[in-house]
Amino acid sequence: MMKCTKNIVGKISDRDIVAYNIKYDNKFEVEILNLGGIITKIITPDKDNNFENVVVGYKEIESYIENPSYLGAIIGRTSGRICEGNVTIDGRLYSLSKNYNPHHGHGGNFGFNKKIWEVNIIEEKDNITLRLYTISQDKEENYPGNLDIIVSFKVYEDFKIEQTYECKCDKTTLVNLTNHSYFNLSGNIKLPITKQYLKIDSDYILELDKTCAVTGKSINVKDTPFDFKDIKSIGKDIDCDNEQIKIGNGYDHTFLLNKNGKIHLEDRVSKRVLDIITDQKSVVVYSMNFPDDIELYNGKKAQKRFGICFETQAPPIGREMCFIKYSTLNKGEVYKQKTVYKFSKK
Repeated sequence: MMKCTKNIVGKISDRDIVAYNIKYDNKFEVEILNLGGIITKIITPDKDNNFENVVVGYKEIESYIENPSYLGAIIGRTSGRICEGNVTIDGRLYSLSKNYNPHHGHGGNFGFNKKIWEVNIIEEKDNITLRLYTISQDKEENYPGNLDIIVSFKVYEDFKIEQTYECKCDKTTLVNLTNHSYFNLSGNIKLPITKQYLKIDSDYILELDKTCAVTGKSINVKDTPFDFKDIKSIGKDIDCDNEQIKIGNGYDHTFLLNKNGKIHLEDRVSKRVLDIITDQKSVVVYSMNFPDDIELYNGKKAQKRFGICFETQAPPIGREMCFIKYSTLNKGEVYKQKTVYKFSKK
């Protein structure tokens, strides 16, 4: 048996913030807000069948209105940084907000994380889907074109979430969507993610300059702190003497995924496991290097490296607009991507 409930949990301007809660008889639970499509809960069991939240979230719903760390949110129109906020689309120069001084970041000052989305609940035999819809108007954050966006979360009883994205625009524009959940498999944010173990099917990362913009060059991960081809603890090399690590203050880098790229995270205390499969070209791994100081649901303020993001996406747009082709959506074309999150126990 499964059920989906909806509750008004707050207000933003004159609109209700609604929490959609999906729960199965096996106690697998997922909660998503219509505000920003924010995932506030993913409740899974540990080795002793204790059910705890494996994503980082705030204590108060109001904290998600500003949400400086983008906890759990849909990111758009573009995820990651756009170098100095300047892009040429269809021969025309667009200057985007430099909210990640000196760059444009995560869609600008009013990104998709701040929108109230329309939500439809679709119940099928073995899953419940939350289908979120919104429009990004022409010139919103100075992006061209009216963009229709559908983001669907299909939640299965066997501890699996399929997130799919679909967009269409009436002008050529930029689209590069992702999810910004911070995972922590210890449960209820008990232990830092440096004690968890990670494997990424990636041979190369994208080089960052000192401003955290992508340079266009790639770096082979072999014999570097970025080599997760064999599983290792996240904390092993996170503070080592490496120029790229110093620039990011830890991991804040784009890993180019091999075909059928997979990401595997495990906690050897709780025995929880997360496997991520995506059709995207890359994943930005962010090790919560700069936490905000807002109270979390466990009663504590966020601490450095108590969550890790896997932002599956196209490579971000860097110096001299490198990689822009991967974020370009031509007029009338359909943007589609899919990322699957599968939770289990070891």
